[in-house]
Amino acid sequence: MPRSKKGKRGSSKPGVKNGMKGESAASDDELTSDILSHYSSASETASVLEEGPGSEQVDEQTAQEETEDKLKQCIDNLMDKSAKTRLAGLESLRQAFSSRVLYDFLTGQRLTVRDCLERSLKKGGGEEQAAAANVFTLLCIQLGGGDEAEEGFKSLRPVLTSILNDGGANIAARQSCARALGLCCYVSTAEEGEDLVKSLALLESVFSSSYPNREGTLPTHKPGLPGLHTAALQAWSLLATLCPTSKLSELLELHLPKLQACLQSSDVNYRIAVGETIALLVELGRDIDEEFEVEDTESLCECLKSLATDGNKHRAKNDRRKQRSIFREVLHYIENEDFTEEKIRFGVESVYIDGWMRKRIYDAFKEILESGVRHHLQYNQLLRDIFGLGPPLILDAATIKGSKISRVEKHLFNSAAFKARTKLRNKVRDKRADVM
Repeated sequence: MPRSKKGKRGSSKPGVKNGMKGESAASDDELTSDILSHYSSASETASVLEEGPGSEQVDEQTAQEETEDKLKQCIDNLMDKSAKTRLAGLESLRQAFSSRVLYDFLTGQRLTVRDCLERSLKKGGGEEQAAAANVFTLLCIQLGGGDEAEEGFKSLRPVLTSILNDGGANIAARQSCARALGLCCYVSTAEEGEDLVKSLALLESVFSSSYPNREGTLPTHKPGLPGLHTAALQAWSLLATLCPTSKLSELLELHLPKLQACLQSSDVNYRIAVGETIALLVELGRDIDEEFEVEDTESLCECLKSLATDGNKHRAKNDRRKQRSIFREVLHYIENEDFTEEKIRFGVESVYIDGWMRKRIYDAFKEILESGVRHHLQYNQLLRDIFGLGPPLILDAATIKGSKISRVEKHLFNSAAFKARTKLRNKVRDKRADVM
């Protein structure tokens, strides 16, 4: 989804405070809890207009300062000699970064954090590498689509690429690096054709090893590799939403037939990722040409029907239920262009997931932000730009109460908004500059 990069906002530059080196895992858990509780108490009044200076504002400022001190201690822990202490610091930062918007704090600390993460990626074990890649992804989301995030991505992309390409590296670390390369590229270098093409090619080289051989037989992989291929395919499909028409046409021709064969994969999560990617590519193809059709549509629909009604008792019940649900949606879209719209509510606002493209984008952010995704939709300007929400709202209690509308008004508004979003998406696709 094209968007313009935001300009720099104001920054603070606090130094790193020494402390907490070598402390136990229990104290690190307490630190994480303190950070989240401080931000929780501070955010309760952050979206409400204050009538004037008072004790509440003073308390909020004090809580903010105390939390920033604790965050600096977590950053300091990333430089500790103990791997256990570094892991605890990474987990504390992951929880803090995913649950709250920390742009002002991180603008001043980004270089220190980035250097620590690079050290963990280069010298840490598999678990530490995976955690560092996740925290780096969250750092890019926190910094937004500006120069700071782009600078960080260009700096760490080589080490992320090295881990992803290393067949002897920890699988979990390679998965996290695949996700980081996809999401960080999407966030920070969406307008740079060269970076986009390189990231697409790298991720493609990973999941294409699951394609059928010349005899049409799917390869048998070692345990863990289907999960890596799933992560790489999902990251690749996220970046495909940014491709201009010429590049997208190339991807459709090359990958759609091979992905159809991968629907027979023995791994349920990979099958589902393949199905969703096929639906996404078809949607993008139809954006280019309303008459776009998949080659051998009849065969594809037969395969999708089989997966949508799969009753194989050898598969776990939850896996069967999940697979049937997803492939029913994919089949309905391929046959009828029918997508079941989903409404995500946060605060007094909502975001509509009205197609496979928006679903892939939302799912990518939800996977890394987890339960914090709604908070970021409410306050993170990057996500608000991506989903067309505008500046964060600042509402008092009376405004919130008065914002409720009748069911009829809500229905009319939703219908109009749905039509407007569809027209805008097609218009943007038609006018997208070919930067490839």
